[in-house]
Amino acid sequence: MEDDSDVQRVLDALNDSDCRAILEAIDEESLSAKEISERCELPLSTSYRKIDVLETAGLISEKTRLSPSGNHASEYERLVEDVVMSVEDGDGLKLTVSLRDGQDRSPFQTPPRTR
Repeated sequence: MEDDSDVQRVLDALNDSDCRAILEAIDEESLSAKEISERCELPLSTSYRKIDVLETAGLISEKTRLSPSGNHASEYERLVEDVVMSVEDGDGLKLTVSLRDGQDRSPFQTPPRTR
């Protein structure tokens, strides 16, 4: 993670039950906003807001679903495999985001507390 604001965006997204429902819905397949809305039983406007939160946090990405009719649509895929927060002895907190491509984002570490 780059800085405190990146970490906070990830934590805020994961703390939101609608965002977690969306991540679960797109676990195995990419879905359009309308499909996400239906599967998660969310208003379409809420789905778009939560999709934006997840994109900003770097947990999902948008791609284009091609249609033979030429009416292409955006769909969303999950980028993250898991997020781990750990307490490192003497090193503070560490947040590691593992991506589906097998890469890990640089872990973010908080400074250790002085006593």
